[in-house]
Amino acid sequence: MLDRHLYRITEAMRLLSMSRSVIYEQIRAGRLLSVKQGRARLIPAQAITAYVQLLINETEGVNGQAA
Repeated sequence: MLDRHLYRITEAMRLLSMSRSVIYEQIRAGRLLSVKQGRARLIPAQAITAYVQLLINETEGVNGQAA
């Protein structure tokens, strides 16, 4: 079985526990990468992983913990 490489916005919403508006806000801000296939906006699995790591790094920076 192959791993998924692309997720629809609704799937990314569930994976990241975020609302649709927050997902699109993060895309517009350049913090969450997305791609288009035809009319569909898709989130690469690598982008979800990178976004989670970005959040972790930001939290560690705020808390003064080593990265």
